Amino acid sequence: MSSKRDYYEVLGVSKDASESDLKNAFRRLARKYHPDRSQEPDADSKFKEAQEAYAVLNDSQKRAQYDRFGHDGPQGFGGFGGSGGFNINIEDLFGGDFFSSFFGGGGSSRSSRRSRGNDILMRHAVELSSLVEDNQIELEADLPTSCKSCEGTGAVNGEMITCSTCNGQGRVRKVVRTGPFQQQIITDCEDCSGRGKIPKSVCRDCGGTGKTIESTKIRFTIPAGSETGTRLRMRGRGEPAHNGVGESGDLLIEVEVLEHPWFERNNTDLIMSLPVGYSDLVLGRTVTIEHIDGAPLDIKIPKNSNSGDTIEIKRRGLPSMRGKYRGDVIVLLKLFMPKKVNKLVKKQLEDMRESTSPDNFMEAIKHDAKLRRR
Repeated sequence: MSSKRDYYEVLGVSKDASESDLKNAFRRLARKYHPDRSQEPDADSKFKEAQEAYAVLNDSQKRAQYDRFGHDGPQGFGGFGGSGGFNINIEDLFGGDFFSSFFGGGGSSRSSRRSRGNDILMRHAVELSSLVEDNQIELEADLPTSCKSCEGTGAVNGEMITCSTCNGQGRVRKVVRTGPFQQQIITDCEDCSGRGKIPKSVCRDCGGTGKTIESTKIRFTIPAGSETGTRLRMRGRGEPAHNGVGESGDLLIEVEVLEHPWFERNNTDLIMSLPVGYSDLVLGRTVTIEHIDGAPLDIKIPKNSNSGDTIEIKRRGLPSMRGKYRGDVIVLLKLFMPKKVNKLVKKQLEDMRESTSPDNFMEAIKHDAKLRRR
């Protein structure tokens, strides 16, 4: 005896169920167990079981044979093995809108669907010094725009004819096999891009694309403190929608901050190294250099500094993008070593050796390690 469940039990209907009852029962189960939609752990097997039951009971000849002999009749329904598969047009059962929602076909009608043009990414390089304040930019760029000759339709004088591939529907059916079952899905017609119409005569200016490239003036503001990778979005300034039907995409401007001659950046802080002489470390000194904000940057080296010490100059870094604060400039002191020294300098250094070198190197090493570990 077969171990299959009774088909009427599978669909949850009585044995005198009408064709409408069967269809409604299968629709309910398909919504619940379709593998592309359901989160149930046994959805795949439940969906196939429901498909098999409906395929048999919805066929009057097979149903009569099943009512008489059950699963183990002379010919045997055998599910997936005995009948060679069931051809169910699920699209007709659910309608295009419901089934295409499983496969990303969309549920709106062709008249209400509107495409969107692609976004365009453009990179713009700026100097670090330009980020101390908001930076107003005006430039010209070659960008796609709607063809003026055909108003974006791609057709001479905008004259369109019915697409022969989809007969003006904008959508076509495709058969997809899932195991032993055949399913039909609805997709946009590739020849007319879902519009249902194609140009009667292709526009020569745009080659039927509905778009041309024009030099366009654009204005935008790069916020103070922007970093490499910051993106600015200009709504509707991207690629026009296909054949002029729908919204234009956006223009994305990605900021690239050029390398500075001596500053490195850490968020809003600016880091630099300052090579100085031994006497500058011992006696102290003020070094003044030009700065990105236009005002001189005074670096005050304290007396008895060491190579490797850092000096923080508050609020002279970059502003935050939200404008709430400004970072610091951090200066790393580095001992400057001349490539050559004359005999007089060498003699002076020899005289200084005793007074400028540690008396005990091991004690000096231990002391420096303690300071470093703090």
